[in-house]
Amino acid sequence: MPARRYFGTDGIRGRVGEGAISADFVLRLGNAYGQALVRATQARGGRKPLVVIGKDTRISNYMFEAALEAGLVAAGVHVQLMGPMPTPAVAHLTRSLRADGGIVISASHNPHHDNGIKFFSAQGEKLDDATELSIEEALDQPFSTVASECLGKAVRTRDAIGRYVEACKNSVPRDFDLEGLRIAVDCANGATYQVAPLVLRELGASVDAIGIEPNGVNINDGVGSMHPEALSARVRASGAHLGIAFDGDGDRLLFVDSEGAVHDGDDLLYLLAMDWKASGRLHGPVVGTLMTNYGFEQALLQAGIDFRRANVGDRYVHKALLEHDGVLGGEASGHLLCLDRATTGDGIISALQVLEVLKRRGITLQEALAGLSRVPQQTVNVRVGQGMSAKEIVQSPAVATALAGAQLAIVGRGRAFLRPSGTEPVVRVTVEADDAALMQVTLDRLAEAVKVAAAA
Repeated sequence: MPARRYFGTDGIRGRVGEGAISADFVLRLGNAYGQALVRATQARGGRKPLVVIGKDTRISNYMFEAALEAGLVAAGVHVQLMGPMPTPAVAHLTRSLRADGGIVISASHNPHHDNGIKFFSAQGEKLDDATELSIEEALDQPFSTVASECLGKAVRTRDAIGRYVEACKNSVPRDFDLEGLRIAVDCANGATYQVAPLVLRELGASVDAIGIEPNGVNINDGVGSMHPEALSARVRASGAHLGIAFDGDGDRLLFVDSEGAVHDGDDLLYLLAMDWKASGRLHGPVVGTLMTNYGFEQALLQAGIDFRRANVGDRYVHKALLEHDGVLGGEASGHLLCLDRATTGDGIISALQVLEVLKRRGITLQEALAGLSRVPQQTVNVRVGQGMSAKEIVQSPAVATALAGAQLAIVGRGRAFLRPSGTEPVVRVTVEADDAALMQVTLDRLAEAVKVAAAA
């Protein structure tokens, strides 16, 4: 498959005003996507296509929302504008409104000066590589405006929040409630700032919320899943039973226990996998990524749970789950996929699945994770120069030999691997082992080999 020019591991992303994240490009992007949808629906003899658009709280989203709307309407596509909504809410509403596609304007956990465009299929799933490539090819065609009588219309959906709140609550049993539970919530001044506290309160929790005052430029700024120290401090100060931190677009989460300790996606995935295996809800393998902790893998092996690794990126975890008929997967970053409840990674729904286990079993987060022993893991980023690409350095004989030596040094005790970045000139060197000193020595040697190759 040809290399994609604009799409990365999670849509199109960059700095506002530069390259593909500029108003003129996004206008053409909306038009190209709209033309493709119109051709597809005409081939089926159907109605005008409908696209749902949501966004997070970045100030640049006013500009990009208008650009997408104009490009789509000019192509003859109807548009429903959701306003600030979590990314997974747009996936859900795309399905429930029977739209032909969904678009989210967000750069997830990045600061406000970045932004991005993510697409969903009519089934509420992230697009595959081939479909993203077809959109890029459509961008090579000129901007097109259909006849006036064929233009699309744009409307704002009035009850988008209410629809999504009910979808979240319906992901847990009807008799489930959070009465008596004090929860601190950090919404990162992002897309969950309205919805997450509302869902938890409607389920009976006492909620103490921070990161709920977005001003367009404070998204992910010292709050949210990228800065859990703010939530840890709040939990300790307030005496909450636990805390939940979301990222800017609401598709990832972290938990904080009653003592203020942070628990990432690997921890939460372990909790769900063990409970679902015991209750019969789990089927197929649990899917993680190259970055999933080796101790997690060993814990699942001991429990008799099949585990598979996919490339980094929740879309690749999703693909692997579908290929192996699985329902549970995720990343250490906090992307969790519960495919028997949602079609994509959903921070709020995933949080509810964790809370349901804790409440049903009457245990604390610390007690639920007592059986997981993680191993020390560390990643070093080695920047490469102009001579060779990150991928070429990883494939070079000297680096391949060094990697084989590192893997031999920790065989049966951990893992060592290299990952060329897809977004910057960097080779990510990762080593994990059941002994911290062994891990550090192995990491230092492997990283040095990569640095020497990068400097050659």
